[in-house]
Formats: sequence, structure tokens, C-alpha cells
Amino acid sequence: MASDGERLFERFGREFPVGTVVFSEGDVGNEMYVIQSGKVNIVKKARDAEKVLVTLGPGAFFGEMAIINQKPRSASAVVVEEARLLVIGPKTFDAMIRGNAEIAVRMIKILAQRLQEADEQIENLMLKDHNSRVVHFLSHLAMRGKQVPGGTLVEVGAEDLANKIGLKAEDVQEVFDKLLKARLIRQAEAGGILIHDVNRLREFLEFLEMKEKFGDI
Repeated sequence: MASDGERLFERFGREFPVGTVVFSEGDVGNEMYVIQSGKVNIVKKARDAEKVLVTLGPGAFFGEMAIINQKPRSASAVVVEEARLLVIGPKTFDAMIRGNAEIAVRMIKILAQRLQEADEQIENLMLKDHNSRVVHFLSHLAMRGKQVPGGTLVEVGAEDLANKIGLKAEDVQEVFDKLLKARLIRQAEAGGILIHDVNRLREFLEFLEMKEKFGDI
């Protein structure tokens, strides 16, 4: 007997190979997508470069704003790990929201989280100094990090963080090296960054922001 997931895929599902551009920034569209398996990058153009806003995995959804506000896509979606996606049109979306309060509440919570993350990214872009931008982003990641022996674990590497804040990977690694030397962070054995003391990291960020504002005295 087919599971609920299999029945949904039979009705709404499509398979997307790696490298598929599900939709591009500026496209007109009226479908949203739910990831059953695989990974999708949400990418936005910034000047002459593309910036990965977020990497989404199973259970996540994207593209819903085109249904909600009927405006062109605000970012691109690119498959980075072979994906099985549910493709939801306007009528099905409307029926889901009207017929299931749990889905509606979940969507509201996720949209609110995305709005907060967008605010954090805008705040980060206002910082001119590479050191400040990296430490600022790490301090915000720490709020959603995992508490482990020795500190707070954030699952991010230099290249991933560079994509998120629009810097070169080598610039981010240079800042990481400074933080390692200052014993504010260390590379976790299983991957990611271990922040020893989040409060000390935030104090260091305040110092960098003051330095950026007033310069060296």
C-alpha cells in the first residue's frame, strides 16, 4: 500500500536532476514547491555576482510568494542535489491553507523566520569591514546553533558563509584564522564552527563596529 508521501508524489510530484533551474529571478510563475528529497539553493543576483540566500532540504517549501502576491520571482531556485519536488498550483495551495490550519500556521512561522533572516542580511550588508560582516553573521547563526560541550556549534564553513554574505571564501577564511588565533572559535571535528563563548564573540563584534565607526585612535 502506497504511503501518503508516495500518493502525493504520484499526484503532484516531479523529479529534477542536479543543475536544474526550477525558476529564475524575474520569471512570472504561479506555482510553489515542496521538497520531498534532495536540496535546492535559493539564489539572488547582487551586482555582478550571485549570492546563495539559503540551501533548502526535505520538508522545506519555496516559491510561495508568487502565489501569494502574484509578482515575478524575487530569486532563482537551483537544484544542487537530485530532488523530488511537489509542484503546487494556486487552487491546490488555496485549498491547503483553507482546509488545514496547521499548514497555515506552519507557513506563517516560516515566512516570519525568513523575514527575520532577510533583516539580518540587510543589517550585515551595511557593515563595510570584512571582519565585522563575518563575526556579525556568526553571532546571528549562534542564536540558532546547537549547544554542545565546549560551546555553540554552527554548521557553516568558509565557502558557505562567503556565499551567504557576498564575500570571497579566502576573505572569510582569513577572518576565521583571526578568530581561531584569538580562541573565540575552533573548527569542529564533525564539521562546522564551534563558538566557545557567544557573549565574547558579540563583545568582539561591538569592538569591531566601534573601530569601523571611529577608526583607529
